[in-house]
Amino acid sequence: MTRKEELLQIFDQVEDTKGIIKPMIDDVVFLEEQLQELRKLPFIRINPRDHAQQKATPAAKQYKELLQQYNNCVKILTGILRKDTPEEESPLRAFIASRKAQS
Repeated sequence: MTRKEELLQIFDQVEDTKGIIKPMIDDVVFLEEQLQELRKLPFIRINPRDHAQQKATPAAKQYKELLQQYNNCVKILTGILRKDTPEEESPLRAFIASRKAQS
């Protein structure tokens, strides 16, 4: 099963926002692939004459930007998923509700 199929299966039950979810899943899969490729590259360039001088490479900067985009997409998707699934009452809330009912 591909990553895209896996994500589509997770969001298969969400009906209202399919038009938003499918393109975002494509973006998430693309970003995951790009991040994986960027991880293979060096993120720091060290000056050969002065090892104390270090500079971030373009790959490091690109990785940071793509990671922010990826995290934003994942936050949106998990937010949609949370809104669509019924929330279970936490044990603490159930206990408080039972204490209130006894009063």
